[in-house]
Amino acid sequence: MTQDIFSKLISQALAISEKQISSTIDLLDEGATIPFISRYRKEATGGLNEVQIGDIKQQYEKLKELEKRKATILHSIEEQGKLTPELKTRIENSWNATEIEDIYLPYKPKKQTKAEIARKKGLEPLAKILMVQNEQDITAKAERFLNGDVKNVEEALQGARDIIAEWVNESEPARNSIRNIFRREAVISAKVIKEKEKEGAKFRDYFEFSEPLSKCSSHRLLAMRRGETEGILRLSISPDDEHALEALYRRFVKGRTASSEQVETAVKDGYKRLLKPSIETEFSALSKEKADVEAIKVFAENLRQLLLSPPLGQKRVMGIDPGFRTGCKLVCLDAQGNLLHNETIYPHPPQNERHGARSKIIALANTYAIDAIAIGNGTASRETEQIISNIPFEKDITVFVVSEDGASVYSASKTARDEFPEYDVTVRGAISIGRRLMDPLAELVKIDPKSIGVGQYQHDVNQPELKKSLDQTVENCVNQVGVNLNTASKHLLTYVSGLGPALAQNIVDYRSQNGPFKSRRELMKVPRLGDKSFEQAAGFLRIPGAENPLDNSAVHPESYYIVETMAKNLNCKVSDLIKDKELKNKIRPEEYLSEKTGMPTLLDILQELDKPGRDPRQSIKVFAFDHNVRTIHDLQEGQTLPGIVSNITNFGCFVDIGIKEKGLVHVSNMAKAYVSDPTKIVSVHQHVMVKILNVDLERGRIQLSLNV
Repeated sequence: MTQDIFSKLISQALAISEKQISSTIDLLDEGATIPFISRYRKEATGGLNEVQIGDIKQQYEKLKELEKRKATILHSIEEQGKLTPELKTRIENSWNATEIEDIYLPYKPKKQTKAEIARKKGLEPLAKILMVQNEQDITAKAERFLNGDVKNVEEALQGARDIIAEWVNESEPARNSIRNIFRREAVISAKVIKEKEKEGAKFRDYFEFSEPLSKCSSHRLLAMRRGETEGILRLSISPDDEHALEALYRRFVKGRTASSEQVETAVKDGYKRLLKPSIETEFSALSKEKADVEAIKVFAENLRQLLLSPPLGQKRVMGIDPGFRTGCKLVCLDAQGNLLHNETIYPHPPQNERHGARSKIIALANTYAIDAIAIGNGTASRETEQIISNIPFEKDITVFVVSEDGASVYSASKTARDEFPEYDVTVRGAISIGRRLMDPLAELVKIDPKSIGVGQYQHDVNQPELKKSLDQTVENCVNQVGVNLNTASKHLLTYVSGLGPALAQNIVDYRSQNGPFKSRRELMKVPRLGDKSFEQAAGFLRIPGAENPLDNSAVHPESYYIVETMAKNLNCKVSDLIKDKELKNKIRPEEYLSEKTGMPTLLDILQELDKPGRDPRQSIKVFAFDHNVRTIHDLQEGQTLPGIVSNITNFGCFVDIGIKEKGLVHVSNMAKAYVSDPTKIVSVHQHVMVKILNVDLERGRIQLSLNV
């Protein structure tokens, strides 16, 4: 019954049919992963993609948490002996978190509030008399409540007003009325804290700032929140107080009696002391949550694009971590990314051993049959690239500049120490740079996604939600590409659907003890890898050269019998079916429909037979910066330059034009038409042409436009 309610609520929120959502929830409850469901259970979900399934999972988890909260609230009210059948029904039927908390507010155990103190003094009956608002002689009424705890009339009236103020705060209609006013009119304001101007110079855009909360973009809100956290800014969210008070007076103040005046005073106090701060906190949290969602979405999309960057593939690579005084760390890697050789060269000042460095690079390129060179994009990158680009190698060796973001984090990590215990961080960093060129995905999974450098205020957003989103993004990317079962690292295997760290380690241990896997079915011999894990993982693991060619494809073992039946009907082997396009064209998928297997699965199988194990990533392209631009001082307004998109935010994108400072292309300069989503225009690592609009030497800021 509860699942039916969940399916209905999620359907309303996501505009997906209840049947699709119910089937998806069933699969999630069975332990199926998002990549597995989106790839191999299309019939059950009606072809939902990984994003839609992820959204369903998120909504489902929120509703389950709300269900737990409701149970806690019901138990609390019942313990107080105040749970009526009507109240219980109302809480059970509500799935609005704000409404549920409002219902609970009058019953919520409180600290020693002013109203609670007044009640203990016996002043609640006086508050009720005042609320009727018929009394003119309130002094006479108040005198009846004088006792050892209540010394005089004013104290009695003050206590009664404190109780009324709490009633105002706990009134559902009043709270909703103020919420609506906040929703329409609330303004977020920021002011610099006195004497913090110099320390907080980077926040100077917000030293005296205000705008409607409904129009405040996520990046501005997160920037102000950071300023608040760092003790530079003071923030407030407030509507027009007069409008808010007028709405409350209309609701609570009746007539013009002396009692009414007391109620009016209590309402004003209740608004300013209790209700307004409560709703401000609520809207502060809601706006922060909304900003977090947007920022996390941008980060996840950037990460997805980065992880799916084009790989060079299995080539022999020279990786170089450039530097001036400390030299350039140089490594030679084989086609599998194993370290063959490492040393340091000093082509730059102060040593200037350029000739010796050139000779060494040529010798190593020849000795280790190097196919490509990867140069980190940090300090001395352009100078190193210039030297290498002018070397006359004996064969064509392509030179690439590779992002170093996160390489230092990896090189100092336990992962790197375990891989290369005998080498220092500089060598490990150069290895990481070389491997990133060969296979960005396989190398980047070893690094905390927050350290990769493609986020917007990633340290300011909800960290558990960020981690959950980024981990899911990595998992989706790894399974979209597929993993070579016999060469994948533990870190890559960890993200394969249905595995995780423990099973990934068991696979690596089994491989080292028994040699390469010969078939997917052999996975069942791995300790603790049972039927469910095999079902979830097998389709995403590849075995090149396996006896059964389907073991190197995205066809799931549960569907092998379908391909074998197709081959049998055509009097050929499965391998013939893969090689011969004419044979594949003879297959009529409708002949293989069954209760278990629908057309989506059959079409996926045929597509996979056409290009088994195909890497979905694009081919890598060589890029070169303008050789005339070395520093920000070489830039001129109107200049057109090649660049690489390094990061995308919801207000534009940052572009690397080959100098220390990155340039910003604001959304308003991305296209001739209005741009609401920068990711629809550019992608991370995309090669672009940009025009220099403005150069601020003092602040090191460069404004660009896309040359469209």
